[in-house]
Amino acid sequence: MGKHPRFSKLDDLSLLHSGKVRDSYIVSESLLLMVASDRLSAFDVVLPTAIPGKGALLTELSNFWFAKTAHIIRNHLTGIDPETLFSDAHTRKFLAGRAVVVQRLRPLPVEAIARGYLIGSGWRDYCSSGQVSGVPLPAGLQQAARLAQPVFTPSSKAPLGEHDENISFDQLQERVGSALAQQIRRVTLEIYAEARSFAEARGVLIADTKLEFGLDTESRLVLMDELLTPDSSRFWPTSSYRAGCSPESLDKQFVRDYLDTLDWNKQAPGPPIPDEIISRTAAKYRQIRNMLIDLSPESRSDHGPH
Repeated sequence: MGKHPRFSKLDDLSLLHSGKVRDSYIVSESLLLMVASDRLSAFDVVLPTAIPGKGALLTELSNFWFAKTAHIIRNHLTGIDPETLFSDAHTRKFLAGRAVVVQRLRPLPVEAIARGYLIGSGWRDYCSSGQVSGVPLPAGLQQAARLAQPVFTPSSKAPLGEHDENISFDQLQERVGSALAQQIRRVTLEIYAEARSFAEARGVLIADTKLEFGLDTESRLVLMDELLTPDSSRFWPTSSYRAGCSPESLDKQFVRDYLDTLDWNKQAPGPPIPDEIISRTAAKYRQIRNMLIDLSPESRSDHGPH
């Protein structure tokens, strides 16, 4: 599937930040151009192999969820067409579907995670302590068990190449203040509850999801980055779910599972990913997109297993 550059290059704009997947360019003092690349990251390491079309798919899904949750909280989208910023046809073609013009915010150095099921680092925490990020849970729960109530489990946002770490709500309050921490928790759980209900009606379980926030010039909380994508969430088909094992995934977990079979220390540089794994991952991303976003009947052939 080939190699790819560390970040996309747009000569007309200055690069502000290159993240694991997204590159942000300065449009003005108050606006950024955010470009979703096809880069793939796992265990906080950017892998050397890309997934063709991934950036556009993540952008489409994020925009869908931003619109659906706008009544809960403001988001960073401005509605400005990114193609209006460029006259060059090649640049406009490159950006098509994968770029958005967003409000320039002050990112908060935390990630807001809602968990409805016991999986991933939450399962590991529970096995060692009976808690998840300081939240006590009943004894005797199985892997992938559905929680009686979704829990909010924030994490630190580590610099590129370092690993995020789960933190307690008290630690979140120490970092951002009590009022803001409570708002982040409330908004995160509201978005998760609404998205979970929507997805379940379409045969999808959202096991957990990660949100990111920033502050505008008036210090108001704004939802940013991406929302409810297979990069930031765990999606499971309802039809094959059962507790006691790691369920079939329609997200990046498929790549993590492959990487766990390798003799790799989870540090950069990451190993190249075989074409078969990339192809199957791309198919899973398309499948979850098609299951969540209403499509014409002609497009529904991707709904079945891949």
